Amino acid sequence: MIRPILRALALAALPLLAAAPALQAEPLARQLFGAENRPSRQQPSPIGFYSKGCAAGLVQMPESGPTWQAMRLSRNRNWGQPEMVQFLADLSAYATRLGWAGLYIGDISQPRGGPMTGGHASHQIGLDADVWMLPPRRLNLSRAERESISSISVRTEDQRRVNANYTPAHAALLKAAAGDPRVDRIFVAAAVKIEMCRTASRADRAWLQKIRPIAGHNTHFHVRLKCPRGARLCETQSPTVAELSKGGDGCDDTLTWWVTDYLNPPKSTARPDRTSPPPRTARTYTMADLPRQCASVLRSD
Repeated sequence: MIRPILRALALAALPLLAAAPALQAEPLARQLFGAENRPSRQQPSPIGFYSKGCAAGLVQMPESGPTWQAMRLSRNRNWGQPEMVQFLADLSAYATRLGWAGLYIGDISQPRGGPMTGGHASHQIGLDADVWMLPPRRLNLSRAERESISSISVRTEDQRRVNANYTPAHAALLKAAAGDPRVDRIFVAAAVKIEMCRTASRADRAWLQKIRPIAGHNTHFHVRLKCPRGARLCETQSPTVAELSKGGDGCDDTLTWWVTDYLNPPKSTARPDRTSPPPRTARTYTMADLPRQCASVLRSD
């Protein structure tokens, strides 16, 4: 009962807040979207950007399939655009060719996308998904097991190299995902990107540009799909990987930064600017920060 009341009050307040932004009485968007436990009754549509938007008409990835299991079911984050659900089913089927039982799927999106109550800045429009680095040995985990077991890290503690958990099957899986035309980019630990740059064939490296290093991805890799054709409200990632690939495979000095300045940043002499308000983020967005169509996503029953 509380969820519909909170949603109704928040949406009713939107016109007043737009006219008087100084009131700042609007609930946080992550609270509103995090309270929704089912998708909107609308045609599937990603709205806005991956880290600043919402999603209409999402479909639920089944908790278990022939080659996958969704993990952490208590979060209710196994919702995605139809293209994402199909992609994950396809990739999990490919994993069986590598000797795995399939894939363990982590967070995709909330039922209506939007900012999450915790854990992610992106995953807001149903086109992001986390895939565990842990190779499944079986696909009959109970709900309790899916809450208790954890994935594995594939890099060393100093973050500079992959460890013994990283196998040729991981590399083959990532290459297959990067080669899929539906994929825009894949986020991995810097050590994984460095290892792939070292071992990839010199004659076949264009797909490497889609493999992008980023912090916090040692136990899973994060797949981001392109905006589906015809999704006019979806904001394309810029620059696109196609544009980036014109400059090579991403195995350049920029990658070296991840194990030099990133791990041991040079000391800054500049004083922090304490006069400007902190930038808005997924944790502080209100509905006024999101595309206006997100209000109808919340209203839809």
